[in-house]
Amino acid sequence: MDEPEGFPPVVVHAAQPGGRRVTIRGEDAGLATGQEDVLEFLRRAGLEDARLDDPELVEWRGGGTKVWPAQI
Repeated sequence: MDEPEGFPPVVVHAAQPGGRRVTIRGEDAGLATGQEDVLEFLRRAGLEDARLDDPELVEWRGGGTKVWPAQI
């Protein structure tokens, strides 16, 4: 499912059991269990130098970079 125009190309969805779903350009990149996984998904998508705190690139839904399932 594509994100509407104007949304950041990377979305880290709200925490669920097991991690946080990550979509890149509307495509499922996988289930991240921490920031390192998100960075690896970005690397695989050709975004090696991406910053997780860049709001024009990454939208964090349901909490920021430090919110993971064990913390909910």
